[in-house]
Amino acid sequence: MNTLQAFLIAIIEGLTEYLPVSSTAHMVFLSSYFGIQEDDFVKLFQVSIQFGAILAVVALYWKKFFDFSKINFYSKLICAVIPALVLGKLFDDKIEAVLGNPIPIAIVLILGGVILLFIDSRFQNPSIHKEEDISVKKAVIIGFWQCLAMMPGTSRSAASIIGGMQQGLTRQVAAEFSFFLAVPTMLAVTCYSVFLKTYEASQMKGYELILKSEENIKFFIIGNVVAFVVAVLAIKFFIEIIKKYGFKPWGWYRIIVGILLLLYFSYLK
Repeated sequence: MNTLQAFLIAIIEGLTEYLPVSSTAHMVFLSSYFGIQEDDFVKLFQVSIQFGAILAVVALYWKKFFDFSKINFYSKLICAVIPALVLGKLFDDKIEAVLGNPIPIAIVLILGGVILLFIDSRFQNPSIHKEEDISVKKAVIIGFWQCLAMMPGTSRSAASIIGGMQQGLTRQVAAEFSFFLAVPTMLAVTCYSVFLKTYEASQMKGYELILKSEENIKFFIIGNVVAFVVAVLAIKFFIEIIKKYGFKPWGWYRIIVGILLLLYFSYLK
């Protein structure tokens, strides 16, 4: 992996992490297209740049995250993230196995796109118009919906937003709660990959891989800065799109990209 490739992967991460289009599918394709060898650092890099994307949500919604008087906000996020932490640990090896095969990822991308075409017509009478009205029970149910994203290609954002709408949230509130929920979820995944999983696999802590060379440090810094800036723009863009057009544009996008990936990995690669 060179500097340009690290820069482009970070752009893809920032653009797609909070959109219902699967950042995993996009990064798998880009890495394959560039012929990047998936060594320990490359895998770690793709996970660690999520930290920049996490900071984008905190920066945009800093008043919400740093209002320590609203304990209910934090309790709902903690309860909602528990299902992903437990199931993610249980099925970690199976998830890793699927990540090595891009064909199922492309198929899931297409199927998810079909679902998004009908989401707006399915949930037309939302009852929850602000985050404060989301109960702990509803937050936990949304957390279980988020677990569907453990199947690469599903999209964490899409799963949690659909779960929110199924629980009566408006499109915008469901999207924003999905952003909030992403912070503890992605932070846990990043810390697990950097500090625990890498250590378990190779007896070398993740931060040691990052600090192994000046070039690795450069990639890490570039990746997180670029992911942060792009994610800030992507979140603002996404909110405006769903306000005006709903989820159909993202559904068609997933279907088109999924078909292209399926053709690429089946016949062209």
